[in-house]
Amino acid sequence: MATETVTSTDVSTETGNWKAGVAGGLVGGLVFGAMMSAMTPGVLRMAIPAMYGIEGPAGALGWAIHMSHGAVIGLGFAAVAGLRPELGGSIGAGLGVGAGYGLLVWVALAVVAMPIWLGAVGFPGAPPLPNVGVESLVGHVVYGAVLGGVYAATTD
Repeated sequence: MATETVTSTDVSTETGNWKAGVAGGLVGGLVFGAMMSAMTPGVLRMAIPAMYGIEGPAGALGWAIHMSHGAVIGLGFAAVAGLRPELGGSIGAGLGVGAGYGLLVWVALAVVAMPIWLGAVGFPGAPPLPNVGVESLVGHVVYGAVLGGVYAATTD
């Protein structure tokens, strides 16, 4: 007795517009980085490089790492937006959803993960856990809003 098995090789990996996510993450990272440079310059020069074992002032490298973080977090936004395509349907929706995403990123990464990570690598200026700072909150929400706005503006 013969049996026939049908298998599909069509696997979709589409989870949002990843290029728009990276673009939004980079533009948001640039805006947030400029804000940090003005409000808390030590974060870019010292803390972010220290997360990767780089000691001492490393301004350009801190910027490069920060921008990389922005792009990766933008990919995460694209994945979330891919689950709910209407979220990127208008610039207004993108701004609002992006701001909410920035708030979630702030809680998960800046408030919780960053102080643990910096403490684990022995950075002497590691912030306390939880790391609740108004400048960081505002910067992450602005990052998210810019990310969401750019995502919506560049999504087909």
